[in-house]
Order: sequence, then structure tokens, then C-alpha cells
Amino acid sequence: MQFTKDSFYMALLQRLLSLNPLQTVTLDGTTRPAIIVAENELVIPARPVSDAFYIEWGAAQVVQQQVSDRGLMEMECLISYHTFGTVQSGVDRGRTLAALDMELLSICAPPRTSKRDYSQAPSVDLGTSILWTTPSLSKVSGSDAAKNEGLPRGNEGVRLERSASLKVFFFPEVNFL
Repeated sequence: MQFTKDSFYMALLQRLLSLNPLQTVTLDGTTRPAIIVAENELVIPARPVSDAFYIEWGAAQVVQQQVSDRGLMEMECLISYHTFGTVQSGVDRGRTLAALDMELLSICAPPRTSKRDYSQAPSVDLGTSILWTTPSLSKVSGSDAAKNEGLPRGNEGVRLERSASLKVFFFPEVNFL
């Protein structure tokens, strides 16, 4: 499953770089594209970074009613993000969140990529593809920011947050049916 997770992450990362190379975050002193996989981080930030996409993986299971001798699997994926807006007053939070929504939908299309082994350089094509559903966007919610969390310019305020769920389909590296 790790090859599937890595391939999905790298596809979204490369697409974000192409779509908006300025959409970056700084974590652990390194500036990089604003896509974060929590399970891959050495240190998970105590406070989530705003204007970044956080990928979390859920349960994996065999897809039922198959005709293949190799089990097609699906894995749940949740991508969450939030914003304080880009101006000190925060009045553009809705527009900024909508821009993040569109960015996410854009980098998730087309909903497929080749499965690769990124544990070696250069990466190796594993001969199959992974596919995923269109992200289903949740209802927008607001969250009171902690008193020391706010806009980079020091304004304290309420952030707008959203999550998107999707399913990733893949063939595992082993036959088990």
C-alpha cells in the first residue's frame, strides 16, 4: 500500500508545483509545496499550517464483486485544509478557501497516475496505475483560533476549514485471492 500512498502524494505534489509553484509551506526549516502527509513527517506541527493540504489515510479493503484473480483494493483518503485569508482583517477567508477548493479539485484531475516505487532514485514504474474518485468536499466550518494562532501579520481570528474525502483504488503488490 505504501507505493500507492507515495504515488498519490507525488502526483498531487507535482501537479501543485505545476499549477501554483508559490503555494508552499515551511516545515522544519524547509520550504516545499503545500501538501503534507502527516504519517511521513518526522515532527507533526502542533498547529496545522494554514493554506496547506493535509493528507490522511484511512482504512483499506478489498473491493467486492470482482472478476479479477488479483484483488482490487480501495483506500480511504481525507484531505483537510484551512485558511485565515490573505488580508489582516480576514474578510477574504471565503474567497481564499474557495481558491484552495479549486486548487484541490484541479490537482486531483485527472483521477489517475502510474504506481511507482519512490523508495529508490530514480523511481521505478511498477506497471499498474492507481485511480481515485472525485473529492467530495465537506461543509465549511469555522474554528476559533488559539490566541497565539492567527494571520502571519499577527491578527487573531477565526479560520475557515474544510475537508475532502475520496477513495483511491489500486492493485496490491501481492496476489491474495
